[in-house]
Amino acid sequence: MKHVRGPLCTIDVGEQTSDTEDIDDVLESYLGGRALGTKLAHDRVPFDVDPLGAQNRLYLATGPLQHSTMSFTGRMSATGVSPLTDGLLSSNAGGFLSRNFTGTGYSAVEITGSSDELVIVHVTDEGVEFEAVPDLAEATVTDTCEYIEDEHGLEEDHTVVVGPAGENEVRFASIMTSRERAFGRGGLGAVLGAKNVKAITFDGDSTNEVEIPPVQMEIHGEAAQADHPMKESGTTSVTEYANMVEALPTRYFSELSFEGAADIGGDAVAEKKYKKGTCSACAFACKLPTKDEERDVVTEGPEYETVMAFGSNSGVDDVVDVMKSNKLCDELGLDTISAGDVVAAYLESEDEFGNVDLIHDLVEKIAYREDVGDTLAEGIDAFHDELGVENWTVKGMEFPAHDGRTLNGQGLAFATSNRGADHMYAEFYPYEYPLVDADDAFDKDGLEGKPPKVIELENINAIKDSGVLCKFSRDFMTPERLETLLDADYEELLELGGEVVSLERHFNNQRGFDRGDDTLPYEVPEFETGLSEYYEEREWNDDGTVPAERFDSSAASAPADD
Repeated sequence: MKHVRGPLCTIDVGEQTSDTEDIDDVLESYLGGRALGTKLAHDRVPFDVDPLGAQNRLYLATGPLQHSTMSFTGRMSATGVSPLTDGLLSSNAGGFLSRNFTGTGYSAVEITGSSDELVIVHVTDEGVEFEAVPDLAEATVTDTCEYIEDEHGLEEDHTVVVGPAGENEVRFASIMTSRERAFGRGGLGAVLGAKNVKAITFDGDSTNEVEIPPVQMEIHGEAAQADHPMKESGTTSVTEYANMVEALPTRYFSELSFEGAADIGGDAVAEKKYKKGTCSACAFACKLPTKDEERDVVTEGPEYETVMAFGSNSGVDDVVDVMKSNKLCDELGLDTISAGDVVAAYLESEDEFGNVDLIHDLVEKIAYREDVGDTLAEGIDAFHDELGVENWTVKGMEFPAHDGRTLNGQGLAFATSNRGADHMYAEFYPYEYPLVDADDAFDKDGLEGKPPKVIELENINAIKDSGVLCKFSRDFMTPERLETLLDADYEELLELGGEVVSLERHFNNQRGFDRGDDTLPYEVPEFETGLSEYYEEREWNDDGTVPAERFDSSAASAPADD
């Protein structure tokens, strides 16, 4: 099996020390990216760790495909215990960081401890340096990137940065890279913020060689030549269709379609797009640099989930207003999905849907934890009773679009996801709209035949997150091509993906997660039967726990003392 190469670099920001460690045995079995981060976290992070404590560890990792020149490989993975869900969670981001990360020569970087002062950590192939940056306290992402470029000559493609939201430990704070790309879901920005780390830079010329088969160029060529709607309007290309089939959450999930969908959907966003946008080495170019000169808004996006959260779910039908919300979140370091849903919850409680001035004010208040923003920064699961609204979360994570009340298989996938209500964990929705060939599609209603497919998709997405490979490669990445690229049988890859999912689940079980957490705030036909079938297929216990004998519980069982 192809795998990423290089030692693990462990950085203790409290002691301001760094060490390297040979982890070849782990790399040979766990590929890279999410699988690598999950295995390291499972074995090295105490099961009872405080997500915002010094003993939580953040893992940044690439995979073998970052050593290719193939489209869909400009991504990398981040893993840690989430302050939003309280479980082990991986997030990944696109952009241009991954090749600069591989230049350091490390397969993964592990951040632990907590600094007494705000610091930037500089990681190169010659070592690690720490820079105190008290003047950057609560600086925006752009201001931080400009400082790093002015002082160190490193552009934003060499950085991960937290904005004010991360420093203020907002539970859905993002880690930003390439200025406008996000490790978005789950609040890993707050993990770095709690460690008093403002940014990490990566630079070097020590990339370890991983030989990638020639099929990479075939895929790259097809990506360049493909006539695909995402090249024009990104993920927003699905907006009007989702609205038509009633899968577009509207006005804090009280409705399933939005009368203003066309004004914030694919065509509206495409009209504001002023150039092509892409990730490292990718010819697919599905990103969305947009601007509105009249109102002086320049951003990247919004993507479909942001259009839902700050558009339909907030009762907003002006695409420029959604663009501004997107821009604010990027500058302040907030996950746009959770932030938009949190704002929508407040709008519901105050009967203020569509009040864009209030929306933008709330985004800033959340990032700085000012006034009601301090309450909203905790997430819907924490404040829903106080505001008198329904708890639209799974495992504490706010919902994206692709509503499971219409797309029932996606509903099951939201419930089973170790990450919480995340549409990309299994990515079942394309099979129910459908956005796939008719022979592969499922009827939207019910769960018959769907639990095994949810498992297959969870497993293969774990492999893509470990490769690391963009999910939007699905039209180009056949099982045979994946086998060739990673030098492994498809069934072997599915087995490893299942191991990653079970490792996450086992870690979370030790923190008290079980079947009672695999729930939804709405009814899906035959849900409990489908959930039991899912557990049985995974060979887990019917209470949603991994059998004790599957993994050695002693590996990370030492209690945290932070």
